[in-house]
Amino acid sequence: MFRPVTILGALAGALGLLGAFVPVSGNVQAAPALPTSVMQPRLSLPARPLDAIGGAEFARRTSALSAADRDAAVVAEIERGNLPSFLGRFTPVSLSPLPSDPQGLAATIWVMPDYLAIGSDDDFLYVPLNYYSATLVADRFGCVLPTPRMVDAIYAQSAFHLTPAPLPAGPQMRSNAYLEEHQRRIDAQRSGLPLGGLISGHKKDLVLSNRLSLFSDRVAIYGWHRANGAPIQPLSTVHGARYADYSHGVRLVSSTVLIDGRSRSIYDALQDAREASVLSREGVTRNPWALMHPVPRIR
Repeated sequence: MFRPVTILGALAGALGLLGAFVPVSGNVQAAPALPTSVMQPRLSLPARPLDAIGGAEFARRTSALSAADRDAAVVAEIERGNLPSFLGRFTPVSLSPLPSDPQGLAATIWVMPDYLAIGSDDDFLYVPLNYYSATLVADRFGCVLPTPRMVDAIYAQSAFHLTPAPLPAGPQMRSNAYLEEHQRRIDAQRSGLPLGGLISGHKKDLVLSNRLSLFSDRVAIYGWHRANGAPIQPLSTVHGARYADYSHGVRLVSSTVLIDGRSRSIYDALQDAREASVLSREGVTRNPWALMHPVPRIR
């Protein structure tokens, strides 16, 4: 069972972890300096069972499943707590006012340091999810999906930048063979890097967008940044909500956001005309709760 997100104090301890990481890119911004009174959200992962399988075994067991059945298997593993422990260390990411609005507000969000994965810290597999499953998992953790503006900020402030490794397009993009091959290419790049540091560049993000209000049966994807900071994938809603392929990643963002020194629900902030602009280039998000609770659900 999922345990609710708890709010812990002592942000300084969490930021101290970040100081131990050695960046591999020269385009890394410092973690935001926050008031000592601010309470940091923390992701409470379910306890991982002693008999939980690793990422490689999960790939083997699900190799003959359809994309839909594999998706359900991923959710089942997450529900029983089969996730790497390092994913529970939220990282603060700062969002500055828009250049066109120098008097605008600044914000801090807290994000999962890496994309959702199945397995242990020593043996994990990045797992794409369709939109229904991704929002279900995010909601159960007390989180949301990022906006494209958040994805850009996460990339800019990542301690580690990986190089995108696209595979040839085709129907096999949804197969386990592609998941495993892409995992091998990512693992080769991140060899020797410490787990838990904010890392990006290796997946596209499932994101929140007002476009989903117009296309309720679609998924919005964005990102996969190159070294110059430009994304390979512009914001797109071309795929149906049940689509997922090897290039997709799910990065969770806490539903608590700090704006102008105050903790806020990200749902409220996204609907506030003044606050929304720092979180999304689309401005006010129309009914973000509905976007994070699409129908039909898989459960």
